[in-house]
Amino acid sequence: MPQTSPLPPAILLLGPTASGKTACALALAGRLPVEIVSVDSALVYRDMDIGTAKPSADEQAACPHHLIDIVSPEEAYSAARFCHDARRLMVDITARGRIPLLVGGTMLYYKALRDGLSELPEADPDLRRTIEDAAARDGWPAVHAELARVDPAAAARLQPNDAQRIQRALEIVRLTGRPLADSYARHAHDAGTHRFVPIALAPSDRAALHARIEKRFDAMLLAGFVDEVVALRRRYRLDPDLPSMRCVGYRQALEYLDGRCALATFRDKGIFATRQLAKRQLTWQRNFRDNWDDLIELDCLAAGVEENVRETVERALG
Repeated sequence: MPQTSPLPPAILLLGPTASGKTACALALAGRLPVEIVSVDSALVYRDMDIGTAKPSADEQAACPHHLIDIVSPEEAYSAARFCHDARRLMVDITARGRIPLLVGGTMLYYKALRDGLSELPEADPDLRRTIEDAAARDGWPAVHAELARVDPAAAARLQPNDAQRIQRALEIVRLTGRPLADSYARHAHDAGTHRFVPIALAPSDRAALHARIEKRFDAMLLAGFVDEVVALRRRYRLDPDLPSMRCVGYRQALEYLDGRCALATFRDKGIFATRQLAKRQLTWQRNFRDNWDDLIELDCLAAGVEENVRETVERALG
C-alpha cells in the first residue's frame, strides 16, 4: 500500500538520454491530469531544438509543458534557479487541480530539488582568472595536480583535462579552506510542498541503449542539426565555453563547423559524448537507488514500458 501523506503528489520521471522519457510522459498525460515540468538543462534554451531532442510542437500541445525555451543560449541556467522555478510551478499546477510531472535527465536538478542545494560559495572572478592564467601557462593537468595536492579526493574524481570542474573545485577549496566534499555536504533545505513519486527508467541492456543513441543522433543529423547550429551562430554570440554549447553534440558541431574535424568524426564524437552522458546519468541513478527508499526502477527496453510506467504511477498515487 502506498504511504499516506498530507502533501500533494509530484511525479518524478527520470532516466538516461534515449530511454523513452517523453513517450512515457505523454502516455501518462493521456490518462492522468498532469502538467509536465522539464528537468533538462538543455531544453531551457530557445532555438536549440534538434540537438536537444526537444519535444515537438505537437507533443508539447498534447499536454502543458513548462521550463522549455525560457532562456537564450547566451545565458546560464543553474540548479538553484531550476529549484525556484520548479517549486513555484509545482504549487501552481497543484492549485489548478492537476499533478506536476517532472520529466528529464538532468540528475543534479533532481538531487537539488529533493535533497537540497549545497551551500557553495559564489564564483570569484579574480580567483577564476588566476586559475585560468595558470592553466593557460602550465596546462589543465598541472592545475589538476595542484588540486590533488590540496584535495586528493576531489582530484581523484576528475579527469586531468576536465577544465570546468577542475576550475570550480579548486576555486571552492581555496575560498572555503575545506575539502570539496565538506562544502557539498552542507545543504540548504526548503520546506517540502509535495510528496515525490520517483520513477526511474533504466536499460536492462546497455548495448541496446547505445544503439538507440546512435540511431537518434543519425536522425538528428538528417533532421538538420548542423543547419540548426549554423543558425544559432548567426543569431547569438556563442563560444564553446557557454553552458548551452556544452550540451552534448553542440560543442562537437562547433568543431566541425570550424573545420577542426570531418563530418564523420563529428558524428562519432557526438555519439560518444551522448553515450558518456548516459553513463553519468545512470551513475546518478544508482546513487538515487541507494539513497531514495521510494525509488521505483523500470526497464526502459521492456515491451509496454509506457503502460508499466502508468500502472506504477497509478498504484503509487493510490
